[in-house]
Amino acid sequence: MGSVELKAHKAYGASLKLAKTPTEAKDEAIKKIAEKIRENKQKIVEANQRDVAQAEGELSPALLARLKLDSGKIDSIVESIESVGRLSDPAGETLSATELDSNLILYKVSVPIGVIGAVFESRPNVVCEISSLCLKSGNSVLLKGGSEAANSNKILYELIRDASVEAGAPDGWIQLLESRQEVKDMLSCDKYISLLVPRGSNEFVKYIKENTRIPVLGHASGICHVYVHDKADLSMASEIVYDAKCQYPAVCNALETLLVDGRNASDFLPSMAGRLFEANVVLRGDEVAASLVEGLEVA
Repeated sequence: MGSVELKAHKAYGASLKLAKTPTEAKDEAIKKIAEKIRENKQKIVEANQRDVAQAEGELSPALLARLKLDSGKIDSIVESIESVGRLSDPAGETLSATELDSNLILYKVSVPIGVIGAVFESRPNVVCEISSLCLKSGNSVLLKGGSEAANSNKILYELIRDASVEAGAPDGWIQLLESRQEVKDMLSCDKYISLLVPRGSNEFVKYIKENTRIPVLGHASGICHVYVHDKADLSMASEIVYDAKCQYPAVCNALETLLVDGRNASDFLPSMAGRLFEANVVLRGDEVAASLVEGLEVA
């Protein structure tokens, strides 16, 4: 049994135990993960600095921004993990019930997927996001991040593994892959892995789909849109649009196109554009938008 198959086998065994783990136990493990990451903030920053130093001159400014972790980003990671702990448990929820006959009821109940293989790019915070979501939903996970974030990914993985196992999570539920060859080897582990989630170029996702029998949750390329309906709460819409663009502009799902219903464009666009201009966002729009917003460039 190869090293990747062994990791997948261990994750599969752990998934059977994790699927039966009570919500309270999973939440306690997630809480301990957040605490462990908070306590080791300086070690994470130091590991990340080694990655950033090696990547400077090799990555674009946008990718370098995604790679970099500082105290503020680690605080956001901790907050994100804690927010997952506060979510309701998606496993074991009765989704529907149908009475087929007298004393014969068919229930539709949500269950964990099993083992998830996740391949992603240079953002090391994704290690924490994926692992906390998998733990909450009762799934084991094999993680493969970008090689440019190798040091960051490794320390985050080790902290998450140690904290969760110390809190009672089954050993082996989280595994780290560290090379392209391991990704290729993972594609043949259909005996243990139930779902692959690749993040990357269309070519990469296509390659994954064409070289495995494991179900693949791919993605479609496209520009990220927000649409403001004519009956929308404009105050809420303003907060959503601002957060989608300005909270973390370097990420791949940052807002790029804002569509506003013409019936509330005059009420919404001028004030919204003002907030975005103050955040140094460059705005381009059609002639209608330009007529409502001073300083907006016509695309």
